[in-house]
Amino acid sequence: MIKKHQSNLLLLIFLVTTISFNAQATLESEVKITDFGLHFNGSKVGASATNNGNSAPYNYFFGRNISAHGDCVKTYGKYVFLTWYKGDKTDRHVMLSRLNKETGVIVDIEFPHRHTGYQNKWWIGESHNTIAVAISPLDGTIHLLYDMHAYSNTLPSDGSLSNDYFRYSYSLKEVASLPDNEFTLDKFVQNTTGGYKHLSLNGGEDYNNFAALTYPQFFLNDSGDLFMYMRAGGNNNGAYKFSKYNASTSSWSSFAQFNILNAKNNGGDVNWGLYGNMKYVNGKIRVGFQRRANLTDKYLYQNGVYYAYSDNQDGLDQWKNHKGESFNLPLVDADITKVMEPGDYVETTQTDKISIVNGFDWTVTDQGDVHMISRVRDLQFGVVKYLHTYKPAGAADFITSEDFTGAESIYTSGNDIYVVGLEGGRVFVDKSAGGTNNFTRVYEATSGKTFDHGVVYIADDKIYYYLMENKTGSAQPLYLQIIDLGIVKDAFRITLNSPLDNNTYKTDEEIRLFANATDENGSITKVEFLIDNVLFGEATVAPYILNWTPDKAGTYTVQAIAHNNNNETVASTIVSVNVALKDYTDLTGAIYRFKNAVTGKYLDSEGADVIASDSSEGIDKEWEIVKAGDYYNIESKTDRGILRAAASPEGEIINTIFTAPREDSDKQWTVIYESDGTYRFKTKTGDRFLVHQTNDLIEWTTTQDERTKWIAESTTLSTKNVVINPIGIKVYPNPTKDSFTIDISEIGKANVTIYNLLGKTIYKKTTASKRIQIVNNGSFKAGIYIIKVIGENQKSYNNKLVIK
Repeated sequence: MIKKHQSNLLLLIFLVTTISFNAQATLESEVKITDFGLHFNGSKVGASATNNGNSAPYNYFFGRNISAHGDCVKTYGKYVFLTWYKGDKTDRHVMLSRLNKETGVIVDIEFPHRHTGYQNKWWIGESHNTIAVAISPLDGTIHLLYDMHAYSNTLPSDGSLSNDYFRYSYSLKEVASLPDNEFTLDKFVQNTTGGYKHLSLNGGEDYNNFAALTYPQFFLNDSGDLFMYMRAGGNNNGAYKFSKYNASTSSWSSFAQFNILNAKNNGGDVNWGLYGNMKYVNGKIRVGFQRRANLTDKYLYQNGVYYAYSDNQDGLDQWKNHKGESFNLPLVDADITKVMEPGDYVETTQTDKISIVNGFDWTVTDQGDVHMISRVRDLQFGVVKYLHTYKPAGAADFITSEDFTGAESIYTSGNDIYVVGLEGGRVFVDKSAGGTNNFTRVYEATSGKTFDHGVVYIADDKIYYYLMENKTGSAQPLYLQIIDLGIVKDAFRITLNSPLDNNTYKTDEEIRLFANATDENGSITKVEFLIDNVLFGEATVAPYILNWTPDKAGTYTVQAIAHNNNNETVASTIVSVNVALKDYTDLTGAIYRFKNAVTGKYLDSEGADVIASDSSEGIDKEWEIVKAGDYYNIESKTDRGILRAAASPEGEIINTIFTAPREDSDKQWTVIYESDGTYRFKTKTGDRFLVHQTNDLIEWTTTQDERTKWIAESTTLSTKNVVINPIGIKVYPNPTKDSFTIDISEIGKANVTIYNLLGKTIYKKTTASKRIQIVNNGSFKAGIYIIKVIGENQKSYNNKLVIK
């Protein structure tokens, strides 16, 4: 069901009696999202509780809150997206609302699936089953991740969620900004059975990677890349797994892991889990958390405050603790990243008498001040303390202040910090300069309705506080308050988000040029990108993105120039980019699937056996090339071991129990790059090539034929089903308005298809020509299109076309 309604957009500037403030923060608007947000209004019960009837209060197992809970509110352009469950107790349908901030119109999409309840007992409320939401600014897709609270094929024990242990929903491209009458359920992608719940991020079922995950969260980096992360495992033995969305291929990368499961079995003193969050703040991916371990000590649940950051924009390596000391992923010993211990600020030493739950968050200012807030409860003496722990930029140590009122969230703008929360059910905002604890109240509601709980999301220097009103029943009103922090910026401005200054790339590697441009008193007409002060190209619609593939090594300068409707311009800062010659034989640093160039089957690790598989899904198809002396090992990501070309029996390839690096000659390989973009793998001695034989066996051979060629598909870089080699398709001019040329001279005979972002085919042709010239006769409206070319060898190549 899709519902559209005009919200009661209340401009509350005149309600002076309800607000006091000593700075510029103001309540911009309050919007009622619904009267029917699901809420658990009953009592806390055990797992065996029976159904107490549809009209009875909604009992729960963990906590009371389910709507306005979790990572459930995001902004995109003029829209705000919010997720919730529909009440009352008998309804429970998944809901997605989109608020147009300019018109006040809310469009609701009702999904057919519903809140499951604790271990699929719908009458017992399950507060973990939140719905995270995100929008990719690079392709306008909407993504929903549901918290199934670590369910698997054995939990619940009756197997009722064995085919529903992971839920992911996503839309077609550019759906986020469709007109209200087109923002409908059919714009979301269905699974093979017609529903909207997918069992993995990339389609199909992948039980090993997607079972037993909980706490879904999304975040964006400065380049507009969308990331998700969830915790695998349980509360006392859990690990953050994260993945990056590739908008050009509409796929997610394989999981990377911040910390390790079963730490005690991997060199750690104890197994541990983490409660906190992963964010992209001040140009880096960072993690702040509190640790939980199953220990007999004074801590009831978790203890400590921990923090780390990565200098890699994808967070795959280059991790450091707050002292700048490096460590490798996955993290085994949490103490490497420990900042302080909240339990030191209360008196009790009795077992399980210190509770450190809720009120934890952190941020980093532009100048590098690190701020962390937490709450500690002494259950023996009935004492609650709110702590603010911070390290000014350049300082060696953290400072912890007990002179802090507590809050739910902390945010930075420039070099100031803000904390946000509820006091007496009403919203407050406090502000302090970064690197200090000098908070002053800049916003406070002193009358009007009160709220039971809420979720804070802050973007573009505005607070989006998603709140449930204090009412009764299992269906209660949900509101969105938008609070403008009053931070003054230049009205006409541009920021170059990508590439980052002094980053290094390789020749033939695509570099994203991405800028944010705003004119609050007018409109942006175009953004130009200059390379070495020469115009490379322009983008006329947001997001302002072009792709640049340098073919020569060297150091380049990149700058973005914004033009407005008054013929004024503003320039970004200039960044330097280092481009080195690409070594196509170096496949280290990524995870690959290897597909045979003749048969199209994938190299598959099944225990000690190495076989060919029709499917590309699963960790058993994932391999890593590891440097071993002057050669390389081919290592399975199943942790089974590395490939060996055995001398006896002749031709046998086995997966050994050894881990890389190993310098045994039968486990060392040379990587040979061929001109057609494929690879051969040859042993150090004996000229033995990895081959997919005509009898369907994976063996070695001394005959260098076509069946020894392999296509490398990088899962780390999210290039599933796209060949990663320098051959491709060129489109020019791009952007264009009237006509364009597609150059496929390096591919030969091919099928060429052009789709719009809703998947509709606009153009299709089979040709042996080197170039196709297309005149726009009105079929191509202004917007973004995807060009897909499939060659005779069934290799697939993609490119983007922008019509002005």
